[in-house]
Amino acid sequence: MTLLFKIDGEEVPITWEKNESVASLTKLAKDGLTLHLSRYGGFEQTGPIGHTLPSFDTYISVIPGDVVLYNSNQISLFYNSNQWQYTKLGHINLDKEDLTNRLDKNSVTILISTK
Repeated sequence: MTLLFKIDGEEVPITWEKNESVASLTKLAKDGLTLHLSRYGGFEQTGPIGHTLPSFDTYISVIPGDVVLYNSNQISLFYNSNQWQYTKLGHINLDKEDLTNRLDKNSVTILISTK
């Protein structure tokens, strides 16, 4: 099963990690998982998943495009850099300018689904 990822209705290329968090996310996304995210700190979009996922948080430096799990129940998409304790879920394969254009706004809606 492959996970698909859309930002505001447009599919974006993403490379997913192979970990228990992504496996749990895949099960949740079986019927489509729509999440509403809000801009935070001028470097990310973040919002609740509505479920708790297994996490393996470590202090990491994230770069534009990284998708992480925060506090076991929130997802964050980065369009700039930051350092904190996260579980990495994947990486959106777009350049920083494209990411900033898609994510540097008050809110975005993402859809995670399977095919």
